[in-house]
Amino acid sequence: MRSGHPWIYRADITSSEAAPGDLVSVASERGRPLGWALWSSASKISLRLVSSDGAPDEATFWRERLARAIAYRDSLAIDATAYRLVHGESDGLPGLIVDRYGEHLVIQTLSQGMDRRLPDLVGWLVELSRPLGIVARNDLKVRRLEGLDESVAVVFGEVPETVVVREGPIQYEVDLRRGQKTGLFLDQRENHEAAARYGRGRALDAFTYLGGFALRLAAVCESVIALDSSATAVAAARGHVTRNGLANVEVREANAFDELRELEIARERFDTIVLDPPAFARNKASLERAVAGYKEINLRALKLLTVGGHLVTCSCSYHVDEALFLAIIESAAADARATVALVEKRMQARDHPVLVGVPETHYLKCGPQAVRTKP
Repeated sequence: MRSGHPWIYRADITSSEAAPGDLVSVASERGRPLGWALWSSASKISLRLVSSDGAPDEATFWRERLARAIAYRDSLAIDATAYRLVHGESDGLPGLIVDRYGEHLVIQTLSQGMDRRLPDLVGWLVELSRPLGIVARNDLKVRRLEGLDESVAVVFGEVPETVVVREGPIQYEVDLRRGQKTGLFLDQRENHEAAARYGRGRALDAFTYLGGFALRLAAVCESVIALDSSATAVAAARGHVTRNGLANVEVREANAFDELRELEIARERFDTIVLDPPAFARNKASLERAVAGYKEINLRALKLLTVGGHLVTCSCSYHVDEALFLAIIESAAADARATVALVEKRMQARDHPVLVGVPETHYLKCGPQAVRTKP
């Protein structure tokens, strides 16, 4: 807490008198005031601190935090109609996610405190952002840790089955009720743009989902092969290829691990390769297996990469920190007998800010642009 981390765990609580989701005063064992926090009666994270000053006036406190978060996104001049408005702890609103998709918003309340205040939050968002509709995507398993039910519901206005949004020059048709996360991987938006600065020649985009990297690479590469194991994602990605009039992108339904191996056996070569897999390490128990998975796909990719080619390699696993991720790439490069120079390090987009002192808010590593400099 002294270093700026807003979480206090159940094991550190000596006594409590509060109802689920209460805004409570926090004191040391000796009675010294420490601040104000949202209380959870179920989670191991019992307290999420929101203020170190006097008692917040809830009639204005949360609205002011929302207004500040929205004003920050306005200041970024984001070249897209889909982006994050509120990023939980990083905006002083722990357990709250709000994403904008054109004229519609998606809200997620992932803690007892925020879930209890959902009606008020919706009201303030309507006032501040003037959306046509808001859908609550509260279908994440993490809510179970807070003793909360999983559900998807329109909580304001009307939300169509799909909405069309723009990311730079690319258009997407997004399902706000059933799409992964809140519909798109908004945290990769700026990395899509960065990849296009390095892309050239023949490109391969593994784990493409809705086509994010592949669609941006199409403008600078001769051809792009995009892979995903989900038939639903492949169909959507193909739809985006057509919607954006791209003739040089082929989307294949395939297991990326298997396909990378088959491409290596066939002695295929690519000038640009993107690896953007789902989180392999969702908890510490799965870390060893995750490291092996990241090692394998990076090794296969480096063997497929031409001399002077670019590898854009990503990890969204919080438990695989930046140092470990770079060590995995180093190990893969050694096994591939390739010398790799890291020319740029990236993370999640600026609308997903990292809170200093809270490593959990830095989850996305994008070590692109690892360059193979010799056979």
